[in-house]
Amino acid sequence: MTDVRIRPAGDRALLVELPGGVAPAGFSEYVRAHPIEGIADLLPAARTVLVTLEPGATKVEERLSAVVAEVAAAAETPSDGGPLVVPVRYDGADLAETAALLGIGEQELIARHTGHIWRCAFLGFAPGFGYLEAPDAGLSVPRRDRSRTAVPAGAVALAGGYSAVYPRRSPGGWRIIGSTDVVLWDLGRSEPALLRPGARVRFVDEGNRRG
Repeated sequence: MTDVRIRPAGDRALLVELPGGVAPAGFSEYVRAHPIEGIADLLPAARTVLVTLEPGATKVEERLSAVVAEVAAAAETPSDGGPLVVPVRYDGADLAETAALLGIGEQELIARHTGHIWRCAFLGFAPGFGYLEAPDAGLSVPRRDRSRTAVPAGAVALAGGYSAVYPRRSPGGWRIIGSTDVVLWDLGRSEPALLRPGARVRFVDEGNRRG
């Protein structure tokens, strides 16, 4: 059984205490991507998420419990085969700012991003959009204060302790550090989504590739 506790926080909110392995920021992103009727807002903290309710909301606690179980199961899904290799051009508009935010240089950021195997915790936000985690990479940064109205397909980005590749052109508030030609979502394939929960990804600096 999923180790989750949901309790009232006043008369218009719930406090969700998440189990280990489920990141509050990522859980909040997932719920925003898969809206639950009755939820007005979510505020993630270190290990909890404060859920503000709309007037007259009902059965939200039950639905939240089901979503927590779904996200936790995705995080535990084993991967089969080797990691998906994603060549990246580290030319993103937010690369310098993101490195400065972390207190490191751009090359150190690239080294951390390429030096770890990332794991797809779950899919959300848009078809084929995988939330990739590598806690040891030390690349946890907040979303941008202002989202972009259009982020191109193939943009490689960081936010909330996750990395991702935008599968198609869409609005987005993640910090863009690079770009790739790998197509994450293609309806012409038998399996349109290149990623699934549990899949592993290894980013490679295209500027330093040999061959």
